[in-house]
Amino acid sequence: MPVQDDYKVMLEVFEGPLDLLLYLIKKEEIDIYNIPIEKITTQYMEYLALMRMLDLNIAGEFIVMAATLMMIKSRMLLPVEDRPEMEEEEDDPRWDLVRQLIEYKKFKDAAIELQEREFYQENVFGLGGRNLVLEPDTPDVVLQDVSLFDLISAFSELLKKAKPEQIGEIYSDRWTVADKIDAILRMIGEQKEVRFTSLFAETASRHEIICTFLALLELIRLRQVAARQKERFGEIVIEALVEAAAELAVEE
Repeated sequence: MPVQDDYKVMLEVFEGPLDLLLYLIKKEEIDIYNIPIEKITTQYMEYLALMRMLDLNIAGEFIVMAATLMMIKSRMLLPVEDRPEMEEEEDDPRWDLVRQLIEYKKFKDAAIELQEREFYQENVFGLGGRNLVLEPDTPDVVLQDVSLFDLISAFSELLKKAKPEQIGEIYSDRWTVADKIDAILRMIGEQKEVRFTSLFAETASRHEIICTFLALLELIRLRQVAARQKERFGEIVIEALVEAAAELAVEE
């Protein structure tokens, strides 16, 4: 169930169902042409359940994709001779999904490349009719922004390790998202950057973990902090965005 709290987190999900599928395929090192549909469907539904629990604004496309995966899964269980006639030419029910993923990945990769070129172009300066491109000094250690699914994956691992809640214990919890926002800001204000796992106490209850995670999502939305990692699926680091925080304070 979503955490009912006076502070409502309104986080737009800018990444869609195909992004989530590509994320799972890459994370599990799966061959995109031979997707284990049962495994991917199970993981997809787990992420969808977590997003619902956090009360994120889930677009209808996520629900449609869930239905599509379930349909493919059911067709995969049927003997070839019992499958609908429309599948005679293409016996593998996964093929339409694979085509969508490959086409989407092409556009996504192209968009990322254009974004990177735009970033470097900002550092091009004319000098005597020549152009100078300022490359980063140590590109191998530049932290990259993490996706929403990276954060949800890390959040899921924390929930699995959360201490069991006793009957009546949840009523004694007084944590709110607003409280946790203040706590995170204080922590990052002192240390400038912290590991994602450091935001959560080892003895934290499930309720406290959820409040802390929602607080982090809200701070990211407000551009007061950024979540980054040095390598794909590596350790997540939360760092302060001082300039953005200052701008927000002026606006308020």
